[in-house]
Amino acid sequence: MSASSQSSIILATYTGLISGCRWISSIDVHPSGDHLIVGSLDRRMVWFDLDLSSTPYKTLKYHERALRSVQYHSRYPLMASASDDGSVHVFHSMVYSDLMRNPLVVPVKILRGHSVKNKYGVLNLCFHPTQPWLFSCGADGRIILFQDI
Repeated sequence: MSASSQSSIILATYTGLISGCRWISSIDVHPSGDHLIVGSLDRRMVWFDLDLSSTPYKTLKYHERALRSVQYHSRYPLMASASDDGSVHVFHSMVYSDLMRNPLVVPVKILRGHSVKNKYGVLNLCFHPTQPWLFSCGADGRIILFQDI
């Protein structure tokens, strides 16, 4: 394959998404592969429907400080965001197989347990692969398992 045909393949698969965020801190792809969430340091979580548009489907602004991590659960219709305000927000995020139905995003719970140290709160989070459990780690040096989501 020549260099010119390789570059055309790369350009053909590149899709520019317009997030509207100044500083992107994290990103996660939905298990279906058709949706994307972006967390930003300007307190926003942006949801993209990749089949719909290159602009955000929904912008969520629930935190008071910068977002450090966002993630979808691989099995359950859940997503979460971690912030420097010391909290983790959990959302019910249902994606339908019917393309005519829009995704459903509903706030479920605000999880607290980390303290803010030097203006940093919850730095990262991850879901358990098979259970509806959420692990978070913070600037306070603690790792917390939330089981009752």
